[in-house]
Amino acid sequence: MSGKCPVMHGGNTSTGTSNKDWWPEGLNLDILHQQDRKSDPMDPDFNYREEVRKLDFDALKKDVHALMTDSQEWWPADWGHYGGLMIRMAWHSAGTYRIADGRGGGGTGSQRFAPLNSWPDNVSLDKARRLLWPIKKKYGNKISWADLMILAGTVAYESMGLPSYGFSFGRADIWEPEKDIYWGDEKEWLAPSDERYGDVNKPETMENPLAAVQMGLIYVNPEGVNGQPDPLRTAQQVRETFARMAMNDEETAALTAGGHTVGKCHGNGDASALAPEPEASDVENQGLGWGNPNMQGKASNAVTSGIEGAWTTNPTKFDMGYFDLLFGYEWELRKSPAGAHQWEPIDIKEEDKPVDASDPSIRHNPIMTDADMAMKVDPTYRAICEKFIADP
Repeated sequence: MSGKCPVMHGGNTSTGTSNKDWWPEGLNLDILHQQDRKSDPMDPDFNYREEVRKLDFDALKKDVHALMTDSQEWWPADWGHYGGLMIRMAWHSAGTYRIADGRGGGGTGSQRFAPLNSWPDNVSLDKARRLLWPIKKKYGNKISWADLMILAGTVAYESMGLPSYGFSFGRADIWEPEKDIYWGDEKEWLAPSDERYGDVNKPETMENPLAAVQMGLIYVNPEGVNGQPDPLRTAQQVRETFARMAMNDEETAALTAGGHTVGKCHGNGDASALAPEPEASDVENQGLGWGNPNMQGKASNAVTSGIEGAWTTNPTKFDMGYFDLLFGYEWELRKSPAGAHQWEPIDIKEEDKPVDASDPSIRHNPIMTDADMAMKVDPTYRAICEKFIADP
């Protein structure tokens, strides 16, 4: 008799048609029980704000700083530096906040859970959190995931040359997905923006309390409105979306330029070859998603947004390179190896090209997204950027 698995299979691991499916207008009382004390994994008297005071802050920052350049074979760092990845993770954690209902944001570590952990805009941020796991394990309950993810972004900037003004700890973790946040009615990822606007040509008609322009995005589509490049039109969506995140034009320009001074976009391959997102991945993947069969151990083969390339000449250094290239060259529309729309410079000097993320003997064109080009062509954003350039 051949050996078989001794565990009984065919258990009810999926609910099929639920009561909510039968009576969609029924009052949902589940949200009254979210984050209930009965399911809280912490001891009844645990107080994170008291626990974090026991933390050796200097030792923690030293460990996070060391992580930035400790490239791992299973997920190699661009140019040997994880800074860009960690900054993206931190921003995408904070960037879900919206002022209409005060929900979202980086204060609870919610990026670890569905749906955020599997949004198309968060491709491979599961790797960033997995890279942080040894540090989380070392310091245990003295550091929350919410604090650690934001701290990683702050330390990343410091390691690339941007001094910080300090860091405030105290973000307590949630321990299960949030059920009371409305992310939209769409039934598919990246459904056209039209579904959440009264008129997609009038950004102010976006449904409240939403701020992101499409289901599964943190803010705007980097290729343009509904994926169609038009920087002036994109500028209007950028302005409305970031206003709904409590940011004015100057803050938006600073965030865009500062965020895109370091790191890169990833689209050097076939996006359709990626494995499913974490929530849809098989159990043997241990919580990771978006497996890339074409990585071949090279950071330069990664695929996330589909746009491919760095914004600046020195993507691991915080400098004025973003403005130097954006305003120093004319740009034309091209497509990435993954087929995404992106802007590339015309007649760029060889020395202004960033080197390959894996092979420093190769140089590539830098890129700009449609939102980056909005900083140049929109009169208000351009004036703000020119002020930054005049007084760096």
